[in-house]
Amino acid sequence: MQQADLAAACADHGRALAAGGLAGVAELTGPWSAALASRCAVPAGELRPLLDRLAARLRDAALAERFDPAVPAGAGHELHDARVTAPACLEVSLQLLGAYLEPAADTAARVRRLAAVQGALARGYTEATRRQVLAEHAQQLAARAALATRQAAEARFTALFDSAAVGIVIVDPDDPVLEANETAAAMLGYSRARMGRMRVGDVIPVDDAPELWAERHRLLDGTLDRLRFVRPVRRADDAEIWIDAVVTPLREAGGPPHLLVAVLSDVTEQLELQQRLEHQASHDPLTGLPNRSLFFDRLAAAMAEDGADGSRPGVCYLDLDGFKVVNDTLGHQAGDRLLQALADRLRSALEPDGHLVARMGGDEFVVLVPRSTDRAELEDVAGRALGTVRRPVRIDGRDIVISASVGVVRHDGELGPDQLMQAADTTLYSAKHAGRGRYVFYDRERHRSDVRRFELSSQMPEALRRDDFVVVYQPLVRLADERTVGVEALVRWQRPDGELLGPDRFIPLAEETGLVVPLGRRVLDEACRQGRRWADARPDHPLLVSVNVAARQIGESDLVADVAATLERYEWPPELLQIELTESDLMDGSGRPLATLRELDRMGVRIAIDDFGTGYSNLAYLRHLPAHVLKLAGHFVAGSAERDDVILRTLISLASALDLEVTAEAVETAEQARRLREYGCAHAQGWYYAPAVVAERIPDLVRDPFLRDL
Repeated sequence: MQQADLAAACADHGRALAAGGLAGVAELTGPWSAALASRCAVPAGELRPLLDRLAARLRDAALAERFDPAVPAGAGHELHDARVTAPACLEVSLQLLGAYLEPAADTAARVRRLAAVQGALARGYTEATRRQVLAEHAQQLAARAALATRQAAEARFTALFDSAAVGIVIVDPDDPVLEANETAAAMLGYSRARMGRMRVGDVIPVDDAPELWAERHRLLDGTLDRLRFVRPVRRADDAEIWIDAVVTPLREAGGPPHLLVAVLSDVTEQLELQQRLEHQASHDPLTGLPNRSLFFDRLAAAMAEDGADGSRPGVCYLDLDGFKVVNDTLGHQAGDRLLQALADRLRSALEPDGHLVARMGGDEFVVLVPRSTDRAELEDVAGRALGTVRRPVRIDGRDIVISASVGVVRHDGELGPDQLMQAADTTLYSAKHAGRGRYVFYDRERHRSDVRRFELSSQMPEALRRDDFVVVYQPLVRLADERTVGVEALVRWQRPDGELLGPDRFIPLAEETGLVVPLGRRVLDEACRQGRRWADARPDHPLLVSVNVAARQIGESDLVADVAATLERYEWPPELLQIELTESDLMDGSGRPLATLRELDRMGVRIAIDDFGTGYSNLAYLRHLPAHVLKLAGHFVAGSAERDDVILRTLISLASALDLEVTAEAVETAEQARRLREYGCAHAQGWYYAPAVVAERIPDLVRDPFLRDL
């Protein structure tokens, strides 16, 4: 550990531990009492209540928002004053306290709080020992006047000196030879006799710590009453340990310093534990890479530095493509080994250039480029990362080939760390949608659009609960006599701020999140309920009700059961319900859509293939479908060239040969309606007749589909 790092750790008391991670104080005082009972002479009836009190205070100090080192230091004083002074008592106490607090130290800042509590407890205990030593020595000096008591005082001091749980070293300023107790000698790896022939400079060379030697003179001239330092020293076996030392001068009344006394504690294990916990809190256990917490610390530091040459930090946010397939087919153990291999590769490829590679969780990695001069430099890093991931990884005799998508963002001087990573995240998913296996550079306008989409996605569940989605209806007109014979139910999102969103804004989001299933069920219910109301009002002219269904409604719910229950609930004839599925949804390889359509067909429900011409346009495949209606996409109708007209006429003719009625969408002019009627198209819908309207206007359109004051 570097001395600068240690100094920072000592000054930073960290953050309050997580209360949920701490057990009750009995989990500490039980083993603590058992461990000390065999090491000290305090009766068990006194020891357990004492430790209960101290454990509660130490726990409160660890959980306090503002850390007060006096609280654990006071506990250390009280522990010592209760005669818990046998060797190893302090060491055992610190170990058990660390083990008790460790589960709640889940971040680097909380690890620092754990270390602060331990350190303050040790300092309080050491200070109490030092004061006792000084008091005993003062008694010894006072007793010099009385020869009869002098030997007793010296005996008490010697007993304390020899049995202290902390190291004590005494130095005579006139002859700086060390006198050390057994604890200090064992701590430094020497015999007491050997230490009696050593000088201070043998343990702490002047050249290694000139600042400490300079303070020594202030102790001797009376301008400094105590000196505390934490630093490494070399043992006799050349091993390095860390000591926490408090040095104070001893003076006779009115005289110059008589002796210098140093009280030493070995804090090596404490600091090593702190380092281990900090590493665990800041690194991913699977790959050993820095984790999200450390990454954000480094990102914030990079963003805080001003690049005089115009350089700025940038990030490459990387997500593996299709990693779930590896886990599902080869197992999670193989997936973990793949992540470890890719982490090692990315680290080897990018860290030599000064870049930080971190794992954000799951199959996501991020590369921090602390200083980038331009966009091209970041694109180069992203390209190298993609190339590194693409190389096959051999696991259990198999070559696994995987790709990645990368979102690249360069700091613009305005975004904070969280906003920068949000931009990288949305840019990453733009790369996913663009085809995977590539990187995409951040675009501000695209990011705003993506953020808006995510906001809408997060608001949809509450909107569904509030019933903010409204159903409107577009007339289906029979071309032969231009009468309204049915309606297509369409959904809109009426937001609380008054904005009305069309399906193109939210249906794709609903399909991604699965909310299309409850939403589609609600539209089906509302459309059949409204159809019943119209039929009851005009029994002689019931309307066909056409409802759109998404693929996820078939895959994630029992659509047949939903339809049957709805028809029964409103006593709606199945032949007056039409279910619309797009051509691409029907091409699902599982076969489930086809089975569902056959069930619906057996019930008497009409099946329509929606937006024909936007997908595969596979007329041969239609022979195998229990479909009744083919709905032509609007671009077939809108085409004005002779070739477009030939295609339109051919499609209608082929559909008729397959016994399919044809409905044309997006009919906007009388000429389009005329051509469709001439070619044998059965029905049409579009703005030429009417837009989608609220349910209350449909009876008017039944009477006259050309009403325009809608």
